[in-house]
Amino acid sequence: MHVSAVLRTKGDAVATTTAEASVTDVIAALALHGVGALVVSDDGVHVDGIVSERDIVRALASNGADVLIWPVRDIMTADVVTCDRGTPIDVLAALMTEQRIRHVPVVADGVLAGIVSIGDVVKVRITELETETQAMRDYVWNGR
Repeated sequence: MHVSAVLRTKGDAVATTTAEASVTDVIAALALHGVGALVVSDDGVHVDGIVSERDIVRALASNGADVLIWPVRDIMTADVVTCDRGTPIDVLAALMTEQRIRHVPVVADGVLAGIVSIGDVVKVRITELETETQAMRDYVWNGR
């Protein structure tokens, strides 16, 4: 299975913020959208960075509550790992594990086309394993 199949199921909507938004605004947006990360994009089309709950917690731990008024650009991850629609899910799972990241924006022709979370990847892998298990059971029981 590829990333394109995940996007067909979950959709291609991506919650974004701008680099100039405050960390407080990002916290509110994360809660509003029920997500763990926002893609930072000043034009809503290109990926300028990503900011996650983890980025916020680390910044707060290092710098205190003053972080809440900082612009997102000061705490975001600017070197964003991305994938495309053709990326196989097992490759993406390995990448997310190796890089210790939970959200990967999907980019097509340089344009933001979706986002895949580790939860999306786990869901796909569980479905694949359940399908394989059922096929093996059917083979064993029907093969007798």
